[in-house]
Amino acid sequence: MFEFLSLRKVKKRKAKSFSGDQNYFSVLSRFKIRRWTSEIEPQEIFLDSLAQKKERTDISDRKLETPLLGKILKSFLIFCFLLFLILFLKTFQLQVIEGGKFSALAQENKFIIHRIQAERGVIYDNNSTQLVFNKPSFDLLCQKNNLPRADNEKKKILEEVSEILQTEVLDLSKKIKESVPSEFLVAENLDHQTLIILETKINELPGFKIEKNSIREYAEGENSAHLIGYTGKISGDELDILEGYSVRDYIGRDGLEKTYEEFLRKKPGELRFERDALGNIISKEITSLPESGKSLVLWLDSGLQNKIKEELEKELETINAQKAVAVALNPKTGGVMALVSLPDFDNNLFSKGKDVKELEKILNDPRQPLFNRAVSGKYLTGSTIKPLIASAVLEEGIISPEKNINCRGKINIPNPWDPNASSTKKDWEVHGWTNMRKAIAESCNVYFYTVGGGYEEQEGLGPTAIKKYLSLFGWEEKTGIDLPAEASGFIPDKIWKKEIQNEDWWDGDTYNLSIGQGYLQITPIEVANAFSVIANGGILYQPQVVQKIVGGSADSVQIFEEFEPKIIRENFINSENLQIVREGMRQAVTGENSPRASAVLLNSLPVPVAAKTGTAELGNNYYHNWVTVFAPYDDPQIVLTLMIENIKGVQAVVLPVAKAVLEWYFTK
Repeated sequence: MFEFLSLRKVKKRKAKSFSGDQNYFSVLSRFKIRRWTSEIEPQEIFLDSLAQKKERTDISDRKLETPLLGKILKSFLIFCFLLFLILFLKTFQLQVIEGGKFSALAQENKFIIHRIQAERGVIYDNNSTQLVFNKPSFDLLCQKNNLPRADNEKKKILEEVSEILQTEVLDLSKKIKESVPSEFLVAENLDHQTLIILETKINELPGFKIEKNSIREYAEGENSAHLIGYTGKISGDELDILEGYSVRDYIGRDGLEKTYEEFLRKKPGELRFERDALGNIISKEITSLPESGKSLVLWLDSGLQNKIKEELEKELETINAQKAVAVALNPKTGGVMALVSLPDFDNNLFSKGKDVKELEKILNDPRQPLFNRAVSGKYLTGSTIKPLIASAVLEEGIISPEKNINCRGKINIPNPWDPNASSTKKDWEVHGWTNMRKAIAESCNVYFYTVGGGYEEQEGLGPTAIKKYLSLFGWEEKTGIDLPAEASGFIPDKIWKKEIQNEDWWDGDTYNLSIGQGYLQITPIEVANAFSVIANGGILYQPQVVQKIVGGSADSVQIFEEFEPKIIRENFINSENLQIVREGMRQAVTGENSPRASAVLLNSLPVPVAAKTGTAELGNNYYHNWVTVFAPYDDPQIVLTLMIENIKGVQAVVLPVAKAVLEWYFTK
């Protein structure tokens, strides 16, 4: 490497130094820089300054510049190599490994999808009375990608939004952080005052927007809550599973809203905006048109529904009871004309989602108002079972309907191991000589003990045949009604008792089963549906709440699907045998040849009716009180089953309710 000396410095050296440095000047002479001008170059001043500095620090080395060490050069080359390697790996990660992800994010930033709102389908009763409406609502949404990047600006906006919504800013920050979708719901169904404040400030709140939505409004509210059900905001898990929904959508949670979600749900359209890197809109396109949900037309008579509820509530208040249920069916189609479960609830609370205290009150109510007793409750039926047992007895030819059995008020069941010991099965009354029609009319226990389990010389059906025929009437299977959470009834038998109770089946079990006692558990919808078979002459229909699915406008209704009556089974009981049972139920109302007829209160109705009462003994002097009526007798249009739970003492509390309801129905 070349070495340079300052000429000026050399001239100023002392003579003794000069004589001792001849070799130094000889070296200088070889590397003297040729001057092209007589002026002092800038570099000469710089070199002279360096030479002076070295002299002050007593540095003996007279070199003005030292060569770089090889080690430093190698280190620099290694550093450059590592730097380029890191840059390459990062580029590989961004372009290859995560390229798809960032490409998708870029596309997401490039396009804005605006949903074109549609309406959820509504619900009408059989008389075209609208029961469900869509009410305008407004939600506040957050778009994470549009929030300010600067932390201080972002914090300021979140604080302002939290103040308007009267929530904690930490909760809002947490919600933003934990949200997986880039757009998510912050607050739904904004109240009027909050909406006005947000509307005035929304342009100053980047990352937030107000969207119009709709919520359900149920005109009947409590009157048909179990039947119609309610909707609720879709959850994150549901969004992952279901297609075509957004974070702002509602989904059916119970009742028809849940069963017919596929038809009722709306399908919003999409308007796509394309923007450049600066966020300017450069094009827009409708990618899909909005499609409103289909509407439902029910078999329901909302007037009948309301009347039943009104009369049941009055009776519950009178007798100080809390729970009741009612089912009304069209025996010619299986259409559900009414379905009441008490206590009930206001399904509007779930749509509005604001009154948290009221919702908690419903959820924590020990009476379980959300529980649909009509399709999910399972009960002892008591004497309600007797017309079905009579049908089975006649079908099996076990006894003539004209044969009389002497009903002395009880039967004694001998003990097979101890002739001196016996058990007694009592009746509620001494009926004397009784044939089948009178036994149904007066609800004679001794008669049905005898034909059900056999007694003395009279053969009985036995538990196997009883279960067979009750199953044919639909008492051990779900009816298939188009409502969620339906339970299936339970009929005990020998195998079940041995496996579960670890006991043998006794004659007493058969006698109990013959009058609807013991381990039997049946739903009210199963009871009403079984009696429809007696009313219509032998057809077991599938109960159906929805009559048809329609669309279009009020001026131009289009039928998308109309449900024909669905037959589960038919002709499993001879129509002549069913007629005898019908006559017995009619005799229960007229009292003809039956001084202890159980339903004579209904004989004053404007149309002839047939009925069967039932009192299921629960123990401790508590009972379930039943009645099932069909009318008019000659051409049945309605089958009505009523039941009030846990009544203290033997009382015919449902008969007045049935009378009031049917009197209204046939004179309205």
